[in-house]
Amino acid sequence: MQQSRRQFLKNMSIMASSFAMPSFLIPREANAQLPTPEWKVTGCQWGAVRAKVENGRVTEIKPFEFDKHPTEMINGIKGILYGEARVRYPMVRVDWLKNRQNSDRSRRGDNRFVRVSWKEALDIFYEELERMQKDYGPWALHTGNVGWRSSGQFHSCGNHMIRAIAMHGASVGTVGDYSTGAGQTIMPYVLGNTEVYSQGTSWEIILKETENLIFWASDPVKNLQVGWNCETHEAYAYLEQLKQKVAEKKINVISVDPVKSKTQNFLGCEQLYVNPQADMPFMLAIAHTLYKENLYDKDFLDVYTLGFEKFVPYLLGETEDKIEKTPEWAAPICGISAEKIREFARMLAGKRTQLIFGWAIQRQQHGEQPYWMGAVLAAMLGQIGLPGGGISYAHHYSSIGVPTSGAATPGSFPSNLGEEQTPKYTNKDYKGYSDVIPVARVTDSLLQPGESIDYNGRKIVYAPYKMAIFTGCNQWGRQSDLNKMKKAFQQLETVVTLNYSWTATCRFADIVLPACTPFERNDIDTYGSYSNRGVLAMHKLVEPMYESRSDFEIFKDLCSRYGEGKAEEYSLNLDEMGWLNRLYTECRRANRGRFEMPRQFDEFWKTGYVLFPEGKPWVRHADFREDPELHALGTPSGFIEIYSTKIANYGYDNCKGHPMWFEKDERSHGGPKSEQFPFWMQSVHPDKRLHSQLCEAKNLRETYSVQGREPFYMNPQDAEKLGIKDGDLVRVFNDRGQVLVGAVLSDDFPSGVVRLQEGAWYSPVDESIGALDTYGCPNTLTLDIGASKLSQATCVSTCLVNVEKWQGDAPAPNGFSGPVEVARQ
Repeated sequence: MQQSRRQFLKNMSIMASSFAMPSFLIPREANAQLPTPEWKVTGCQWGAVRAKVENGRVTEIKPFEFDKHPTEMINGIKGILYGEARVRYPMVRVDWLKNRQNSDRSRRGDNRFVRVSWKEALDIFYEELERMQKDYGPWALHTGNVGWRSSGQFHSCGNHMIRAIAMHGASVGTVGDYSTGAGQTIMPYVLGNTEVYSQGTSWEIILKETENLIFWASDPVKNLQVGWNCETHEAYAYLEQLKQKVAEKKINVISVDPVKSKTQNFLGCEQLYVNPQADMPFMLAIAHTLYKENLYDKDFLDVYTLGFEKFVPYLLGETEDKIEKTPEWAAPICGISAEKIREFARMLAGKRTQLIFGWAIQRQQHGEQPYWMGAVLAAMLGQIGLPGGGISYAHHYSSIGVPTSGAATPGSFPSNLGEEQTPKYTNKDYKGYSDVIPVARVTDSLLQPGESIDYNGRKIVYAPYKMAIFTGCNQWGRQSDLNKMKKAFQQLETVVTLNYSWTATCRFADIVLPACTPFERNDIDTYGSYSNRGVLAMHKLVEPMYESRSDFEIFKDLCSRYGEGKAEEYSLNLDEMGWLNRLYTECRRANRGRFEMPRQFDEFWKTGYVLFPEGKPWVRHADFREDPELHALGTPSGFIEIYSTKIANYGYDNCKGHPMWFEKDERSHGGPKSEQFPFWMQSVHPDKRLHSQLCEAKNLRETYSVQGREPFYMNPQDAEKLGIKDGDLVRVFNDRGQVLVGAVLSDDFPSGVVRLQEGAWYSPVDESIGALDTYGCPNTLTLDIGASKLSQATCVSTCLVNVEKWQGDAPAPNGFSGPVEVARQ
């Protein structure tokens, strides 16, 4: 068929526009203006990356070239940016918008919201702050709700919230954290430092000097994927060397754990099974063996410790309980034979031994005790401060054990007010309530207002706060017993949440503000939380999507409502890039004369990073061992305190002057409530998430979920008895709640032990108390009591459940689709 040249060109133009693609018909000048792909550097807690950006969209992610052991978590970045769970616009709960503080609070969580403008949302936010201060006072506002944050030193969301609210007036904060609440409270009494966030003996020295390496409830291969700052993953090179040494039988590595951990499977090392929550009887029996067989270091105890002579009578059964802590006594409780206990104790004493504890063991009722007792065992072995010996509580965290470069790293946006700054409201009258709450007890504060509790040597009086602000955390992913928290939230008049993803914390809020992701703003971060290997530029990959804003912009706009000049006072007259320039320049100045850094910020920003030299190997507590007077510990006595007079004087019935065994409210394998709920449920840190971050990334979630649910790990023989097959949907339940999850059968889990990883998004079928969780958040089931009167910490690992195969149709998971938007009447 013939056609004219004119008609041919016309048809080609139509085709080109239909397919919306470049054409040879487009003039050369226009072709030259087409955007070319650009690779940008950025980072997050699971690693640094280079991102390919085309036409304003991230199309590819690849690991930073200096990261030799990247995690697949980086594949979730696009899932966060472009997922259906994005908070797109400012939203207000329907009934709250109509009735404000008089709304029907039982409907909180029904997920019905109205879209509003930024101006209206921030006006309402400000009006509620005003109402709290005028009608009640500082005790009515709770602002301690910050968590793992988003990446970046400048855009640290907790700092922005705390500073902005402090400029308005005082409020109630929190003390402690969910990760290490019991450990960070007890260890200053014992070793003079929290230990849980302290640099440990370098892996290089451990590989060279250690003969017995004990991973006690520690899983570094799984947990080192993430870090507080941008993670380097340098520790994995040492773990690969350790694997080789295990294969060559050059080092004896044992994993003390109820399950076969990812670390144990990777290393191919021995596992020593211990019954869940029964580590203390095992440890006491080890100490008894060391003492009775004269295998302990008397000289070390005499020179470096205090109070061993007060602990021994308890060990020998000469105190009020009249129970000698023999291996025969411990065996039926811990599940390890008496002879095996003795063999283990002799092995520890016979060679250079490094004990490495994880954090899960202290996230249980009386969680202070195994950490304290671990220090006692290390002291009895007499190897604290020796190369390759002693004890660590953090080698699974943020590449601790990789030597520190010694370089200064960038500071952050200030959370505190300057001396010259005065808040709008100066009222500090808390009406007798405390101005802080132990972080895991915030639910109790609402349900038991005015009650006085013991906490770390003082009294806390619960403030019945009326308004709560959440930023950078998913409270419904970290607090225990979520049905209890539903009841508590009904006491709140106003809940404000800032986030970039529609978590359950947004679902149960009244006002939701869309924060942008770390990939939609510019920032600067430390590369390597403990190794301090460099400074990383976090280039904005794409413009903030929908109507999202950075926390800096949100709170600056809020502060503008406080009065003339308050926005500038908040920002200190600097914009985003001005702050990054300042933080980099201050870092460069602090390193002057030690580490070479680019002369100008612009040069650094263009390059994307500065790397510092590797640090030198280091031994924890070596200086204390060398001179315990010159380098005294931070304990009251300056020595390792096996017996703490200070704790004993508190008079607590569940945390006394020395480490002890206390029975749990719930314990499997013959313990309390095990007949009704026969399975002990682990709620450990997940393998492919950072707590609840990345759970919304569908592409990553689909690599591990089962029928769209969170995987539920259990022993094949247990499953067979219940008629459960791999991949089946199962209901897991106790008297606190119920979840619907997907069964994954594995011999890594012994009979009676199951696992549901924490951070799974809470997705109740409706807002009612006791509603079925359709995706599988473990905190639907976990126990909400304080670990003890000392720490009042979370004890999520004290949890028993029952399991049954799901019958009939299953409700679809409903936690990832965002709000139900209701038209404004």
